[in-house]
Amino acid sequence: MSVQERFLSSVDLRSVPTLSTHVLVLGSGVAGLSAALAAAESGEVLLVTKDVSSESNSTYAQGGVAVAMNEGDTCEEHLRDTLRAGAGLCEEDAVRALVTEGVERCRELVEWGTAFDLEPNGRISFTMEGAHSRRRVIHAGDCTGREMTHTLLERVHTHPGITVLEKHFVVDLLHHEGECYGALVLDLTYGRMLQVEAAGTVVATGGLGRLYRETTNPEVATGDGYALCYRAGAVLRDMEFVQFHPTTLYLAGAPRFLISEAVRGEGAHLLNLAGERFMPKYSVEGELAPRDVVSRAIFREIHETGATHVCLDLRHLGKELIDRRFPTIKALCADYGIDICEDVIPVRPAAHYMMGGVKTDLQGRTGIRRLFAAGEVASTGVHGANRLASNSLLEALVFGHRAGSEAGGFEKASRFPLKQLVRVLKSRAVNLDIDDMLRSLVALTWRDIGVFRDGEHLSSAERTVQLWERYVLPEQFQARKGLEIQNMLTVAKIVARSALLRTESRGAHQRKDYPDTDEKWLRHTELKFEDFEK
Repeated sequence: MSVQERFLSSVDLRSVPTLSTHVLVLGSGVAGLSAALAAAESGEVLLVTKDVSSESNSTYAQGGVAVAMNEGDTCEEHLRDTLRAGAGLCEEDAVRALVTEGVERCRELVEWGTAFDLEPNGRISFTMEGAHSRRRVIHAGDCTGREMTHTLLERVHTHPGITVLEKHFVVDLLHHEGECYGALVLDLTYGRMLQVEAAGTVVATGGLGRLYRETTNPEVATGDGYALCYRAGAVLRDMEFVQFHPTTLYLAGAPRFLISEAVRGEGAHLLNLAGERFMPKYSVEGELAPRDVVSRAIFREIHETGATHVCLDLRHLGKELIDRRFPTIKALCADYGIDICEDVIPVRPAAHYMMGGVKTDLQGRTGIRRLFAAGEVASTGVHGANRLASNSLLEALVFGHRAGSEAGGFEKASRFPLKQLVRVLKSRAVNLDIDDMLRSLVALTWRDIGVFRDGEHLSSAERTVQLWERYVLPEQFQARKGLEIQNMLTVAKIVARSALLRTESRGAHQRKDYPDTDEKWLRHTELKFEDFEK
């Protein structure tokens, strides 16, 4: 009997009320909203989110959207920059779809009223970000994600064919013999279970940043979608490639607030505590090197100087530019007594984005019939080993739309397998402090599965997480925190195993015991449920 089977019981779906929809979308970030709008062209859509619909990783995205719309720029140049950043593991057909269809999707957003920043002549303003060869990032101040989700949410909430269920947690996908029929959902307000039957299901639940002690991600980013698809039998690909954003606010007691890549794109400098610029000694691109290069350089500088952080210096950019481009960052720092026009900002890297995820094709298909994935939870092949700055919102737009359109093309199954038994968490009397468990988990991942890795610590982390899985069962599974930590444990062991398998350093994956890039690893890692249950 497997570990999962020993600690999971079953629910007979015949005892659970049923909702029926044409397409079920899980998640309310840019990918989920885009999927819902596209699917609504074919039939009714139910969008389920575990929090309020405005709470997602997308909402917190600051920098902007990379898109080849600037004068003189081309999709081919955008493609080349993306492939270069991906360290050999991008799928070129996926990147081509991203950069070409991205133009259409962004123009659509403009038509819908998204307030991107404009130049005095009325044209869209473009900025520079790391590893881009041109100024191609469009933005809405330093809260681009919030502006985009606001536009998309307005259209979703006013669409007659889309219904939104907030504060509903997806416990498990309804699947049988390689086919998905919807999801088992828990109403977090009233504690009631609900089964949702659908012709197509799109998982767009975002990332896993909260798996780490230091992260830019909001509390909703607990990796639920990866765990759901893994339990349903989907392939998880390249889960070792966790991107650590180089610059997050580092103050005791303060949240690890993201200091956007766009700040360095506009000319900010990174300084050590002696006030010296250090990036030029690590890369000819200086502060505009790819994120993995900058993150590792900062950690090396911290190690060499014995400091806890480095500093980001905007002072030379001038008050006018700072006020116009970075009002949110300025206001947040001011809350902690930092005037970014006069003071440097203490920063260090934090977990930010998962480049890997649920393996999909170009239409978002997962390999499980009727099940699709889009956005950060998906591995489309766009990002490779290291995501190019500001490609994430573009990917969510393009592949969310593709997945929603494809899911909408399915007809309802002729027979829903009502006798199917779905695994859910077993309730039992056990004295566990879930908050302490969470603190222990995020400390473990930060230490052993962080920026710098080695085989000994990765193996130890995987063994520890699998041990915790045996007894970490909340007293009542009808609670969001308990469900989330179960998913986080599942995802943590997958990230550890994936990082252990890749015996090289490439992109965001840095092995101290295998410091070089190895051409034999110019391929993907793939893991399924069966790989842990042999």
